[in-house]
Amino acid sequence: MKSKRLLFPLAIAIGLVVAPSNQAGELFKFDPTHSTITFKVRHLLGTAKGKFTKFSGTIEVDREQAEKSSVSATIKAASIDTENAKRDEHLRTADFFDVRKYPEITFKSRSVKKTGPNAGEIAGDLTMHGVTRAITLSVQLLGDPEAASRNSTTRWRAITEPLKRSDFGVGEGAGGNWMIGNDVAVEIEIEAARAK
Repeated sequence: MKSKRLLFPLAIAIGLVVAPSNQAGELFKFDPTHSTITFKVRHLLGTAKGKFTKFSGTIEVDREQAEKSSVSATIKAASIDTENAKRDEHLRTADFFDVRKYPEITFKSRSVKKTGPNAGEIAGDLTMHGVTRAITLSVQLLGDPEAASRNSTTRWRAITEPLKRSDFGVGEGAGGNWMIGNDVAVEIEIEAARAK
């Protein structure tokens, strides 16, 4: 259940694809109440789904030069929630996320590229379970770009290629590891508010 690659936490960098305005260097902060970081992974013959409930992040948007925008995000690994208390407790142990040793999952962007009027790509470093890997997020603005440039909030969806939990050493020592798929699909929806 390595899906914590969150993304997440990180997907929020999308603010960079909003329509141009007269302001550069705008700062937005994630609104966890209206945002979700979810994942799914094969488990036996079915699919296990879950989410992280505690995370934070910022998006610094340069509307004139999108490539100068940046994103950073932090997820509390212990906030994993698969709606199964016993399973969640196991996921928090050293068999999987080892949240006492590695309490946070982080993402820090390295580059941002605008790929369309409402879309972009954010490349960055995802650190989970003490391992850092490069990932690329595909982000899309949800809603009207003109409204997004005027309003104090913006909303984005971010996805990435399935993350391999083995790349982060998650669950490799757990008994019954063979019952859990290695590929973890992650989807992030972030609403961010302009910092005051």
